[in-house]
Amino acid sequence: MPPAIVAAPDDDAADVRAAADGDRAAFQRLYRRHADRVYGAVLRLAGYDHARAEDLTQDAFVRAWQKLAGFRHESAFGTWLYRLAVNVALMDIRSRGADPVSTMDQDDLPDHGQTPFCAAERDELERAIGKLPPRARAVLVLHDVEGWRHEEISAELGMAVGSSKAQLHRARGLLRKVLGEAS
Repeated sequence: MPPAIVAAPDDDAADVRAAADGDRAAFQRLYRRHADRVYGAVLRLAGYDHARAEDLTQDAFVRAWQKLAGFRHESAFGTWLYRLAVNVALMDIRSRGADPVSTMDQDDLPDHGQTPFCAAERDELERAIGKLPPRARAVLVLHDVEGWRHEEISAELGMAVGSSKAQLHRARGLLRKVLGEAS
């Protein structure tokens, strides 16, 4: 993917209006500006499955193109697009029949003994997050990575606030086990 281009909100607004009128070059500029952020969000929700994240990113932009005429400019385009992309990823999780209370089998957990986790070991963390059950992973990513509140997560995933909190607790516990940390 090309590097992200930082745009002023005015740049987005002009390109959104032009793209809504059918200007493909304007939509291509919007894509280049926002593709990295969208890809990053859906990659985490897809359990670091790069091929699936690429598909979900493309799906999000296709849906954005289809819905662009309905964009009301009440929020920044980037915010609207990000939310749409997260919804695409969450719909993918639902379509795969994710069980909101499933957990990993203990056999799936690697044995790391007492080796402490080093924050620089990003790949290990990504693999561990990718092994989480889909709904627990979604709650963890939305809360701890994307900064959503439990109320927003519960509304988006159709679960009670308490269930969102329980899923987050479960996901963190599973990550500790995967990464070899003491509970």
